[in-house]
Amino acid sequence: MFKHKQVIVVREDLKMSPGKLAVQVAHGSIAAAERARNERKEWLKAWLAEGQKKVVVKAEEDELHELRDQAAELGIPSELIQDAGLTELPPGTTTVLAIGPAPSELVDRITRNLPLL
Repeated sequence: MFKHKQVIVVREDLKMSPGKLAVQVAHGSIAAAERARNERKEWLKAWLAEGQKKVVVKAEEDELHELRDQAAELGIPSELIQDAGLTELPPGTTTVLAIGPAPSELVDRITRNLPLL
């Protein structure tokens, strides 16, 4: 049923409050969807029609950069989110990487081994 999905990778070393974590995931999801609107409109449309499947996983900060590079190599829209520093984190702290929406099999190539949050 779900042929497209989005995966949001959260830094596991940051101790964000639940609300902060939720906001960072939301920022990533929206930013990556907007990038898909510009780069892969057909993937965005399919993902929206299928119910917007999202999966949240965790990784170390250096992995987020590696995953972003892998997504770029596969032509998958992605967004690395850096916090503004107004509340819990210093300005510019990388918090999440959102990958997709894109075909599930492409996203799985780079995220399938990451543990769920």
